[in-house]
Amino acid sequence: MSRRRSTMSDNLKQQIAQELGFSDTLNQEGFSGVSSRDCGNMVKKAIEIAERNMTGRLS
Repeated sequence: MSRRRSTMSDNLKQQIAQELGFSDTLNQEGFSGVSSRDCGNMVKKAIEIAERNMTGRLS
């Protein structure tokens, strides 16, 4: 099975993980150690950031 190319940069993933409080787990174990709930919260946060950035560009 091939891996998909990530849409989010590693830097953004790290920043969001730090904001949500699981950056230590991400650094030590990678995404295999991060819970599904935390991954979902990370996606929600990334969507919020993208929406904010899009709104700023449209104004």
